[in-house]
Amino acid sequence: MKGKILIVDDEADLRAMLKSILEDDYAVTLAEDGAALQRLYTQDAPDVILLDLKLPDANGLDLLPQIKKTWPETEVIVLTGEATFEAAVQATKRGAYHFINKPFDTQALQVTIDRAIENRQQKEENNSLRRALSTMSGGSAPIFQSAALQNVVRTIERVAPNDVTILITGESGTGKEVIADLIHSLSARARNRIIKINCAALPRELIESELFGSKKGAFTGSSADRQGLFRQAEGGTLFLDEISEMPIDTQSKLLRVLQDQEVRPVGDTTSYKTNCRIIAATNRKPDDAIKDGKLREDLFYRISAITVHLPPLRERRDDIMPLANAFLKRFAAQANRTLRGFTTQAVERLTSFEWPGNVRQLQNEIQRAVLLSEGPEVNVTDLSISDIKFVPTEGHDTSFTLLEGVERNAIIQMLKETGGNKLETAKRLGIGRQTLYNKIKAYGIDV
Repeated sequence: MKGKILIVDDEADLRAMLKSILEDDYAVTLAEDGAALQRLYTQDAPDVILLDLKLPDANGLDLLPQIKKTWPETEVIVLTGEATFEAAVQATKRGAYHFINKPFDTQALQVTIDRAIENRQQKEENNSLRRALSTMSGGSAPIFQSAALQNVVRTIERVAPNDVTILITGESGTGKEVIADLIHSLSARARNRIIKINCAALPRELIESELFGSKKGAFTGSSADRQGLFRQAEGGTLFLDEISEMPIDTQSKLLRVLQDQEVRPVGDTTSYKTNCRIIAATNRKPDDAIKDGKLREDLFYRISAITVHLPPLRERRDDIMPLANAFLKRFAAQANRTLRGFTTQAVERLTSFEWPGNVRQLQNEIQRAVLLSEGPEVNVTDLSISDIKFVPTEGHDTSFTLLEGVERNAIIQMLKETGGNKLETAKRLGIGRQTLYNKIKAYGIDV
């Protein structure tokens, strides 16, 4: 489906006619008057509303402000059989995207709807970029306080406009998906979609169908043709997160797609041209992933024309408090709380902690502190993170670096606090469950 359309018109025949014309391409919802429209305000926002000005219980012009307040990004196309210049001006002032006279040409209407959806997507992408910058910069503070992240941004600004494959490396929770959004938003493909897939989240038998598509009957359960993500991302960007977790045989097929710029759905005999930019990410060191047989070397060279590395939060401590303040402001507003900031002791604890889960863990920690704090500021007692120092554990290998030792102790402490619950531990640390399992094994932690 191209998008969601809401038709608000009291003429039953017109509603039925528009639904029959549009439902093959759009998800269509119908409302016969203003009251029916208001009952839909609790649902997800439609992409476009076709709004009649003359309804039995309301004037469409009077409904426009509430529509834009409830669904700010929704585009409204006004339909009327009694068009006047004044009404058109008023509709535009109140947020209407377009004004169409009845009777209208249905083909022209569909073109207008498609343009309205494209306009909405463009606004969403711009908002996504602003949110991405705000999330990583601390709101009104200078973008990226640390020199390390400022260097990353300068690199992105240079390479994003060029249609080149990019590999983003960094530990879990450092913000690789945010950087992918930023690259897409600064590229020439920003008017189209960015499609994302976590290669570690799908079973082996489904990932090829998800990426390349499949024909009906290609495998058990394949009851219809499936359009893969490569074709869904046509003209836009495809973000392959945790690419080193993709099965090796699938990596081989992916390499062929990237070389030939053609994709063949599973079970099909026809190949289709593909035109999307590839951004990949991994939380493994590429050299180690290749050595361990997790990442094909030839695929690595194909996807890493440019490599962007995100340092862990412990190596860019200048970013901790701007991020913490941004998260505090966001979560306090969501919880309808008034919090001035952090006490001196809380700031010391936040800035001295090693953050094994990186930005994601920091975000989770601030959200928890906002909900539990009782005073006007977040105090150190509101924080769940401990002032952990590296103390070798008896009976285990102690040949860790200082940072590895601190991370190991942080995991041990959190496991103790959660009673050994790995899922809750991973959630509090802001890392994936599989990442936690890997670290428990690597650090020889007894659970």
